[in-house]
Amino acid sequence: MHEDLIDREAHHLYAEHPGSAEGRRLSRALARLRHAERLQADRAVRASGLSAIDLTALRYLVHAQREQRDVSPKDLIVLLGSTSATVTNVVERLVRRSLVMRTDHPTDRRAHFLVPTDGAVGLVRRVFEGHHEAVVQAIDQLEPSAADAAAEAIGRISDALDRLPGGA
Repeated sequence: MHEDLIDREAHHLYAEHPGSAEGRRLSRALARLRHAERLQADRAVRASGLSAIDLTALRYLVHAQREQRDVSPKDLIVLLGSTSATVTNVVERLVRRSLVMRTDHPTDRRAHFLVPTDGAVGLVRRVFEGHHEAVVQAIDQLEPSAADAAAEAIGRISDALDRLPGGA
């Protein structure tokens, strides 16, 4: 049932369909991937017990910590594309749940950084590990030429979307 709906979605583009059968197949595959990613995002939110924005913020903080980068609330506003008030509420919720700590800025007494706790790191790992492992496993099973072709196609599609007005 779900695959039929997703397949129909791929057939109802708001533009001309790709000209080749292979292009149409790729378009349908991309629609299936978008659907699978949306389902996984919903599963992750449910499994985490957090709201979508809180989980996204936590992922950013865990990723930054792995890269040994400091993140301030102002940085989180930019990363989330949100407002100061929203980020303040997100941070408060994460602090209350002992998932984030505030640490003092070394030179600016008025500023602080946001640091995920060990519990937050474990939560993010638990929620996303299966998803990431499945993706890596599927990629590793591709022939190198197929992986190159897929990377090229996805890169071109991403570049085209980035060039749209309001893109990156």
